Amino acid sequence: MRFSTAILTLLSTTSLITATGPTKTQLSNRSKKFSLGIVLFPGFEPLDVIGPFEILQSVSAYYPLSISFIASQTGPITSRAPPHVMVPGQPPVDLSHLIAMDLYATHTFTTAPPLDILLIPGGMGNMVLVENNDTSIETFINSRYSELEYLLSVCTGSVPLARSGVLKRRRATTNKSFWGWVTQFGEKVKWVPSARWTQDGKIWTSSGVAAGMDMTYAFLSKVYGRQGVLDNVMNAIEYAPHTDPHWDPFSVVWEVPGADQQGSLESCVKPVGW
Repeated sequence: MRFSTAILTLLSTTSLITATGPTKTQLSNRSKKFSLGIVLFPGFEPLDVIGPFEILQSVSAYYPLSISFIASQTGPITSRAPPHVMVPGQPPVDLSHLIAMDLYATHTFTTAPPLDILLIPGGMGNMVLVENNDTSIETFINSRYSELEYLLSVCTGSVPLARSGVLKRRRATTNKSFWGWVTQFGEKVKWVPSARWTQDGKIWTSSGVAAGMDMTYAFLSKVYGRQGVLDNVMNAIEYAPHTDPHWDPFSVVWEVPGADQQGSLESCVKPVGW
């Protein structure tokens, strides 16, 4: 059996793992086997998937998880988006020159198992789906929403959430460089212009790309409690997450309407637990 470097580090430092102050729900969650699904589509953003997955994989060394990668069809799904219109009125942009990676879809929207947690990534492929009037992800979200304990999106993955209707009257955020495009979707969505991530009930949404890792840390802190395993995971992979959901300098960089222009552009992250 092969383990990632982060998991091996964790397994060799069990003496550091302590559980201080978890709630009864968090203690129960630590022994519950959550069924996790991650949606894929041509043109998904790699870090939207791999970033959260790295943390989740390492956590699963201690807390049981199962995972399904879900797409319109099983097999390899490329991160390279098909040609699509990026600027209204302009011809489609051919991105075939981009390097790309494939991830393997284990299930289709029809064959996916029961799920407790569903994560929707962003990526240029979301623009293709909208352009082609492809609502397969939205249909899947609506078909599974009632059974889900948690629904998460990273970056422009908030678009299918908005289009599905589940964000109606809920707070949400998204990639700030695509703010104008994303926020045209959905009805009565409470888009938050300055947010690294948001939580509204069982729905979590993050800002762009790397912010998905910060949201994942905050989300797992809520589910399991952060002290012990989760903090050790973050230090094992040597990633210092932003822990303030209101820290969002990129809303200033991209001049998002309504953004907090007085917010700090400085990063003050440090290893968790220190």
